Amino acid sequence: MSKVPITRVRDEVGLILAASNGEQKRKFVETVELQIGLKNYDPQRDKRFSGTIKLPYIPRPRMSVCIIGDAHDCDRAKEQDMPFRSADDLKKLNKNKKLIKKLAASYDAFLASETMIKQIPRLLGPGLHKAGKFPTPISRADDLAVRANEIRATIKFQLKKVLCLAVAIGNVQMTEDELVSNIMLAINFLVSLLKKNWQNVKSLFIKSTMGKPHRLL
Repeated sequence: MSKVPITRVRDEVGLILAASNGEQKRKFVETVELQIGLKNYDPQRDKRFSGTIKLPYIPRPRMSVCIIGDAHDCDRAKEQDMPFRSADDLKKLNKNKKLIKKLAASYDAFLASETMIKQIPRLLGPGLHKAGKFPTPISRADDLAVRANEIRATIKFQLKKVLCLAVAIGNVQMTEDELVSNIMLAINFLVSLLKKNWQNVKSLFIKSTMGKPHRLL
């Protein structure tokens, strides 16, 4: 049972959208973020949770996804005008840490052909893994655009050393219904990851990139 009434979420989303699409409209599309404060949790002693969930509506449509592909998948990526890198492209980096770091920073996420996944540690070392961007495998049968959109729609909750979390759950070009659906699903999924569920939630806020925070709990 959610402690946050859907009516409250809808009201606060309405205020964010009214502000961001009205007088305070920016020259870029603002992201809407869910910010969570936790309590009764010791990151040093308690098990750190981690979980991913696919939201019904893509929160970050402009998220860049690069294909690390075999010849077949590189051709498919080229046809769909998607960024890609081949095995030869990776070999040219010559395991140079700076160049690998630059590659990791150039894209938000990576997809890789099944035949390439095993070669990546050998060609690039641990660079992509350290950046938290190790590629998701794709098969010949996969539609590259669909798989890229699945990544864009997926968010990750991961407790590290601090009791604050923030994830992108939408943007101000989405409708009120779309944002509400994403927020409710994200909150309930997060609570399911917590040891004591709602007893571990101290606060919940939503805010747009340049807007003020709106408290949900």
